[in-house]
Amino acid sequence: MLEDLSPLIAATAQWLTAAYPASGGALASALCEMQARQAVAVAAWLRYPTPMDAALVGMSGPGGSGRLDWVTGADGAGSGDPDTHAWRTWVDEVVASWAACLLTDPALAGRAVAALADDGRTAHPPVEFRRLLTPDERDSSAAALLRHPDLLGPVAALHRTQLLARLERDETLAA
Repeated sequence: MLEDLSPLIAATAQWLTAAYPASGGALASALCEMQARQAVAVAAWLRYPTPMDAALVGMSGPGGSGRLDWVTGADGAGSGDPDTHAWRTWVDEVVASWAACLLTDPALAGRAVAALADDGRTAHPPVEFRRLLTPDERDSSAAALLRHPDLLGPVAALHRTQLLARLERDETLAA
């Protein structure tokens, strides 16, 4: 499944780390990117749960970063040379919003990873998503902007209701 969604995951994580960059050098950037990728992977797997869903988004494309750029005040970021910003067409607004929700709400992130584990998608969820679920001091420092609820609030609010409905549906089916 990861292979089918990898362009979407990579582009959406890149958008998040460009919009909410790390502070503190190369190690901080790497830690921030890992947290973004973990949140985006969880969100993408929840959003596109079947191989058919992944294939359809792969064929049609996820929609791009236009609205996200506008919401964060970065509209116009995609202007200029189209080749420089072609990756932005693979950004998925819903996945970015869900990832923002997971990055700013540890309890919600735990529910989301548990939903993936219940589906049998992950072999060792706590290990695979440690930086998302239990960031240490270095992780938190590196991703201070990426995990700041006030900064990510406008992005998270775009599709939070859909994420909550998706998780509630999964929890109802599991019960």
